[in-house]
Amino acid sequence: MLDIKFIRQNPEKVREGIKKRGIDPAIVDRILELDEKRRIFITSTEKLVSEQKKLGRDNIEEARKLKEKITEITPDLKETGEKFNELMRQLPNLPFDDVPVGEDEKANVVVREVGKKEKFSFKPKEYLAIAEPLDLIDVKRAAKVSGTRFGYLKKEAALLEVALINLAFDILTKEGFVPVIPPVIIKTEVMEGMGYIDTPEDKAERYFLEDGKFVLVGTSEQSIGPLHKDEILTEKELPRRYAAFSTCFREEAGAYGKDTRGILRVHQFDKVEMFSLCQPEKSKQEHEFLLKMEEKLMQLLKLPYRVVHLSTGDIARPSASTYDIETWMPGQGQYRETHSVSNCTDYQARRLNIRYRSKKGTEFVHTLNGTAFAIGRMLIAIIENYQKKDGSVEVPKALQKYTGFKTIK
Repeated sequence: MLDIKFIRQNPEKVREGIKKRGIDPAIVDRILELDEKRRIFITSTEKLVSEQKKLGRDNIEEARKLKEKITEITPDLKETGEKFNELMRQLPNLPFDDVPVGEDEKANVVVREVGKKEKFSFKPKEYLAIAEPLDLIDVKRAAKVSGTRFGYLKKEAALLEVALINLAFDILTKEGFVPVIPPVIIKTEVMEGMGYIDTPEDKAERYFLEDGKFVLVGTSEQSIGPLHKDEILTEKELPRRYAAFSTCFREEAGAYGKDTRGILRVHQFDKVEMFSLCQPEKSKQEHEFLLKMEEKLMQLLKLPYRVVHLSTGDIARPSASTYDIETWMPGQGQYRETHSVSNCTDYQARRLNIRYRSKKGTEFVHTLNGTAFAIGRMLIAIIENYQKKDGSVEVPKALQKYTGFKTIK
């Protein structure tokens, strides 16, 4: 959520920022009108309560009249406050000035390409054409059990998942990340605090439970972010970094017809996610650090990739700036998104009331998130990039000490 004080002092900057994100800037005027109305009601109520306390038992009749006036104002204050909060939740985070401006992914900017694309002596296959004969991925039987967009990871593929998790935890814990296995079911109000169910489109991506009281996480950050809800951290505790492994769930609403076969776009997947809480003045530096960690993991696997700066029309609502890593998939002949890393500034911290004590006083932290490994997509990348002519798959050297085997055949 944006700071209402900032909106009051910088209405034009807010209008400009949300316009870049495709939001009608007229909403700012409505918010400011409600804010003014709300503040008048609050001031009037506080004045009446103060006068009522002064009268005490000395003038019961006058105190009763004041109480009646307070009772009359209260519904208007509540209604105005609810409308104000509803509109405030509709505002996305303001993009940083260096974020490319555009309506969608077509405006994304490639920052750099890293790694060598393998030159195969044969026509490389798409991952399922390799994995199914090796009995590594079974989507046909998964469809019988769970429906479309599910898959069984079997044999060496299951062991590769464990290897990827171990590699990520080994690298990240050495950098001070705290390893966590978080809950995958969270309260809906907590998901609201993270800013991921503010729109009908966002809600369509979620699995809700118990008549909407709870929701399944779509990524570990949605469970890790609220870990310090309503807490005040010390400056010495920052940055507070977590590496979380969990299963994630997404409806994939609106994605029908897109990659329906296989494990690229599924309803359930496993992921190692990085999450960081830091001082506001250090969040851009922390953003670069998380991206560096992603690239380090990619380079250990020796997978070719490119870093992409997402446009204002392609970043998630809580984000002020997002980079994606897209990995080259030779069997598909294209780059595919495998990682994302975002700076959400104080947007989530304000909603969740996560602060820290600085020399200036008590301030909201900045929150950041980044993919270490989205397991399914990393398996796809490994299978396609490390495939051999005979249909076998070589295991990246960085994973061999965890798997105990060098080749899948």
